[in-house]
Amino acid sequence: MLKEARAIVGRLRRVAKARLAPTPALTNTEYWTSYNVTSHRQFASREESLNDLRWRNAQYLFYDELMPCSGHDSKVILDYGCGPGHDLVGFYEFSNPARLVGADISPASLKETRERLQLHGGDSVELVQLEEDKPRLPFEDGTFDYIHSSGVIHHTPNPSAILKEFRRTLKPSGTARIMVYNYHCIWLHLFVAYERRIVRKMDAGLPLEESFKRSTDTEECPISRWYRPEEFLQLCSGSGFTGKLAGCAISINEMEILPKRYQALRDLALPDEHREFLHGLTFDGYGRPLWKSHVAGIDAVYELGPA
Repeated sequence: MLKEARAIVGRLRRVAKARLAPTPALTNTEYWTSYNVTSHRQFASREESLNDLRWRNAQYLFYDELMPCSGHDSKVILDYGCGPGHDLVGFYEFSNPARLVGADISPASLKETRERLQLHGGDSVELVQLEEDKPRLPFEDGTFDYIHSSGVIHHTPNPSAILKEFRRTLKPSGTARIMVYNYHCIWLHLFVAYERRIVRKMDAGLPLEESFKRSTDTEECPISRWYRPEEFLQLCSGSGFTGKLAGCAISINEMEILPKRYQALRDLALPDEHREFLHGLTFDGYGRPLWKSHVAGIDAVYELGPA
């Protein structure tokens, strides 16, 4: 009996130790294969797919004007980090590209993209599987007229290497539009800094950067960072680009929480950097908050060209 009891105690200790052990972090490939922005939705028709594209664009006010899928006739286009195919559908439906390529690290998303494109007759679209630890793109120098990357670079471990590949594969006359998360946004300064950390008392003891990461693309997302415009443009410059901040789009979620601005300003617990941001906002004719003339939204879009 004593021997059996010791064995049971040993098993319980091993189980308890396993429960206390931290869950291994997912790799980018593992995470983006298990999760994507459509929640692996299967579309039944072309119209259903287009409705979803229109709905998603509407969640970020005027985003489709900053990252347009129309107006790219006769171009060779790369959609880097195409996910489940939203913008590839847009390029195929609203432009007439000479060649259209989508690239992603997630085999599940690429499979869903192929199935979705078939609803649109887009069998000619090329899909490329990427490896997260190998940033080199499988294309020759100067292949693309236009590189489009919507909400991807800020999730990568080596953004500089990816930008250098964009520069290598972009034609001398080509352009790129890249969206990354914006430091000067309502999401960071009001939702994360106030609602999440002070009101909901989440992320106690964690750095602000970690709270932001956990708040964007689920708490399990391995990498999610913001950029100030000067930081991202310096990164682009070091990769061989010249460029500018084309504009920012604000999410419906940010607009919904905006009325809590004054509540946050009254709270003594709010750190000064967020108080100064919220106090300094102005507003445009659409009711969008502005920080120093740019919309204070989470999606910052940069237009780049070869230096």
